[in-house]
Amino acid sequence: MICTVLQHKNAEQIWEALDNCEMAEIRLDLCELTLPEIEELFSSDVPLVATCRISQNMSPQMAERRLIKAVEAGARFVDVELEAPKEMSKRIRSCARENGTVFIRSFHDFNGTDSLPALKAIIDKCRYHGADMVKLVTTAHSEEDVERVLSLYDEYEPYGLIAFCMGDAGRRSRMECLAHGAPYTYAAYAADDLAAPGQWTADEMCESLYGSFGFIDARDLRMPASKSYAQRAILCAALAEGESVLRHYSPCGDSEAALSLARQIGAEVTVDEDGTVRIKGVAAGTPSSRLAFPDEIFVGESGLLTRLVIPLVAQLAGKPVIINGEKTLAKRSLDGVPQIMEAFGARVESLSGGDCVTVPLRVSGPLANGRIQVSGRYGSQLISGLLTALPFASKNTTVAVSEPKSIPYMYISLEVLRKFGVKVANDMLGGPDFLESGDWNLCSGIDFKVKGGLHYRAAELDLEGDWSAAANFLVAGAVFGRVEIEGLDTNSLQADLSIMDILMDAGASLSQTDDSKGTIVAQRAPLSAFSADASNCPDLFPIVAVLAAFCQGESHIAGVGRLAHKESDRGKAILEMLTLLGVEAGIIGDELVIQGESLARRLLCGRMLQGGRFSSHHDHRMLMALKVASLAADSPLVIDDEDCVSKSFPEFNQMFEQL
Repeated sequence: MICTVLQHKNAEQIWEALDNCEMAEIRLDLCELTLPEIEELFSSDVPLVATCRISQNMSPQMAERRLIKAVEAGARFVDVELEAPKEMSKRIRSCARENGTVFIRSFHDFNGTDSLPALKAIIDKCRYHGADMVKLVTTAHSEEDVERVLSLYDEYEPYGLIAFCMGDAGRRSRMECLAHGAPYTYAAYAADDLAAPGQWTADEMCESLYGSFGFIDARDLRMPASKSYAQRAILCAALAEGESVLRHYSPCGDSEAALSLARQIGAEVTVDEDGTVRIKGVAAGTPSSRLAFPDEIFVGESGLLTRLVIPLVAQLAGKPVIINGEKTLAKRSLDGVPQIMEAFGARVESLSGGDCVTVPLRVSGPLANGRIQVSGRYGSQLISGLLTALPFASKNTTVAVSEPKSIPYMYISLEVLRKFGVKVANDMLGGPDFLESGDWNLCSGIDFKVKGGLHYRAAELDLEGDWSAAANFLVAGAVFGRVEIEGLDTNSLQADLSIMDILMDAGASLSQTDDSKGTIVAQRAPLSAFSADASNCPDLFPIVAVLAAFCQGESHIAGVGRLAHKESDRGKAILEMLTLLGVEAGIIGDELVIQGESLARRLLCGRMLQGGRFSSHHDHRMLMALKVASLAADSPLVIDDEDCVSKSFPEFNQMFEQL
């Protein structure tokens, strides 16, 4: 990326300049700014570097106050020269750690370029003094000086180093450092305001680096309703006594299948033009119940709906019922379902005749009560179905889940049940690490205590926006420009909210206006390799893999084992996608390992993603990830099945075109 140096300006001039900068360094020693103005400026969405050099007119105390104010306000980077007083540097470093700011130690040689061992010693000294990133700038008098400085990228992790040369001889190194993997380089705002000899202007550098590459700038992107919430709420409303109102519904294949199922069991459903769904339920579990399961019910292509309804059929149907579906669902193995249902005294028989358990299924019950131990390693969906069905049992039940996976989705089920008047007590179990951190990945078990003899009451609720869908646009903004997204809640229990943590770990610029439901902005910033555990959010895997392809260094994404029985063998499909795109990647144990390069490096080295023919494997998540990848391909991506996206987000292709 190109960092524009802003100096000799007042606050108003800086705000005006930021409109034309992808990132900027504000020279707090050379700009006339008050502390309140610094606080306001560094709240900008543009990634900013706070720099304040000590000089005759800028004491260490004044510089420290300004830099700490900038860090506390949201500076993405803070630059402290190596010669700064030790205690001042320690305090700024501590403040940077507390606020998530990258701490840069910088060294400038305005006379020449030292030997390679001397340059390496300077970098090592900067790192010894706590640098997250080192900036080393010397004056070049020859090509040999330039090559010596650029050779440092062979010795050190490129993302943690910004090394180039001043002077006319060093001019090319200001661009070439990006080709070696530097996170960003520096440019002047205007030709008459150079910060150092040999500096390019930002306009010159943008033209040379990006040429005709098109960055995105999309506003008012409203996300569809979460189908995880919608399907659960539709089922509860269909079973409840009275009329429920679900607002902000948006149709997709899976949610429409849930509405169809509600009608199949006797509920009355209407959908208004404004996305309000009204469902008059069948009052299951009451003397006036109108529930009537047909001999065969249809669940469309939804794996979630299938697993939610299996326990409900067992508990409420009073007879064997066949559950059938279509498309990819007929090929998806329902591993663990017969064993878990057998633990509850119910029977699930696959009628497909194959080796795997798939639809069509014959289900018979009812469910047993008491304390029943089940494994959670097959995922959360069937357990969510059990939690939905067991309130209708005559007695209390404890579902003891070992090795729980996709834990957030179980708690979405509990939240929806509470909306319909049913509370389920739960105890999360784990060792000292879990008790100390609360990290769901360290949870070893959950006991759900379900009271029997209950029924659902009608409810009114707003359906949350879908973080799974939003992840694709957030990554697009973080890599290729800027997006503003509406309709999300950052207090959500949705597991795919984890995309925010993953993007922040990668260095993306994220912000939110107003409260937890305000507009979310994602825009370009220097991105570095990251490690993430997607065991609890497997739907993020495809788009996070695309993100990693543009993060400098080696990224690790754990949880590959959760991908085998999605709409496709998603682990295999992701690896195939990356290989065809020209991204070096592999699966080691349970981790997907990806060698990423910054967008600037790809542009300069001619290593953009490769176009060609791709398969979505009829998987909506793969299709969306491929579309985002196409933004940086050297030729078009021809994808065999784009209609599969209708399963979760029918308007995706249309919204994507807005980018």
